[in-house]
Amino acid sequence: MYIKQAFNIKHNWWLYVAGLAIIFIAVLLGQIPYTVALIAKAVEAGMDLSTLDMNEAMGLLDSNLNLFLLLLSYVVGFLAILFVVKTLHKQSIRSLTTSRNKIDWKRFWFAFLFWGIISSGFVLVDHYMSPENYVLNFKLVPFLILAAIAIILVPLQTSFEEYLFRGYLMQGIGVFCKNRWMPLIITSVTFGLLHIFNPEIEKLGYILLVHYIGTGFFLGIITLMDEGLELALGFHAANNLFTALLVTADWTAFQTNSLLKDISDPDIGSAEIFTSVLIIYPILIYIFSKVYKWTNWKDKLTGKVIKDAASTETLIAGS
Repeated sequence: MYIKQAFNIKHNWWLYVAGLAIIFIAVLLGQIPYTVALIAKAVEAGMDLSTLDMNEAMGLLDSNLNLFLLLLSYVVGFLAILFVVKTLHKQSIRSLTTSRNKIDWKRFWFAFLFWGIISSGFVLVDHYMSPENYVLNFKLVPFLILAAIAIILVPLQTSFEEYLFRGYLMQGIGVFCKNRWMPLIITSVTFGLLHIFNPEIEKLGYILLVHYIGTGFFLGIITLMDEGLELALGFHAANNLFTALLVTADWTAFQTNSLLKDISDPDIGSAEIFTSVLIIYPILIYIFSKVYKWTNWKDKLTGKVIKDAASTETLIAGS
């Protein structure tokens, strides 16, 4: 199964610690161009660097350049994951991605198109119901540049998060704890809490973390039930890409040259948050389960992860 595959690679605990350190350093290095660009713009604008507000400096950058530099650190982090997996763990990208004999791209595209259409529909319905909350933000050339940046880099950004949490950490924690429920909980909660630095949290409050943690559980559940990352990769890429292209706001993490701009006062109630976590996500899980005929829910989500005779653990334990 998906987690158990990690028994067949170099899976000593210290290798995962070293791997995480390398990935973390890579992400920090990937942030250097962004930081340099912000400081350069601040100096150009005559701002006092000793009291520099980075959020204020962000507003000085062209939104497309801002998005490109923001996503760059994730791209570097994604490359670091590939390096760590291949070099430290001697693991194939296929086994980090799926338990199938090859990556099932049909699953990826199904989740991508399915959620892309639905999430876009939510935006369009809200625009129709509350047109006063939106203004047309479309400018052809900036939008085309945005589309090029987003189509190339956003899937790499979301892939970094999926391969890190639902891939690298899910498998590593799973073979260490030898069960499925512990990696599901740890990766989901950690994924959600890391979004605490998003500007949306500052505007909407910590209640929004329920949505992010719930999203982590949703992505973790479909990964474990489907024995691979393909659905999670497709869903996450669609969620961020279609949002970046369709709508932006001054208080969101992605401020882009999108088609629409949300000018309403940032406000979200607990009912809306719990609707996504307790209604929309379960419906999506139900649909995926019917399409891919998932069974044995209890074992796949909470069961033990046991090394079988085919595992090469005994050959690599001292490596």
